[in-house]
Amino acid sequence: MIIRRLKEQDAQAVSDLIVTTIRISNTRDYPVELMEELVRTETPEHVLQRASWTHFYVAEEGNRIIGCGAIGPYWGKEDESSLFTVFVHPDCQGKGVGRAIVETLEQDEFALRAKRIEIPASITGLPFYRKMGYSFKDGKETVDDEQLYRLEKYRT
Repeated sequence: MIIRRLKEQDAQAVSDLIVTTIRISNTRDYPVELMEELVRTETPEHVLQRASWTHFYVAEEGNRIIGCGAIGPYWGKEDESSLFTVFVHPDCQGKGVGRAIVETLEQDEFALRAKRIEIPASITGLPFYRKMGYSFKDGKETVDDEQLYRLEKYRT
């Protein structure tokens, strides 16, 4: 497996990966209707738009994209960053792909300049991010209006 920056020609494969993961993994924790609403927004154009202001990475095995993730500034701040769009294909979950992606993101320049990194975590992803050292922002252990947990990690 290699982790590299997203190329424009990866957008369709990344979009397909995200849609597949949402439909298989996230529908265990969320209503199907809500996930189908989300699926409609996860287009190749949306991937490229996100990549235009973040550092977007893909995990590739052979010629297949099996995971992705991005890091960018938290609301334009220089000393805070946020993780976005972290997905691992359901066939590859639990095999270290997500860990490798997050570790790559945490070594990116956006992370290295930040005192704090935030992640809007799905119910599905919560146990993973907790294992990766992220804690509940402001101690709030409930989902917000977007049905996401707000997690954070302070860099030392």
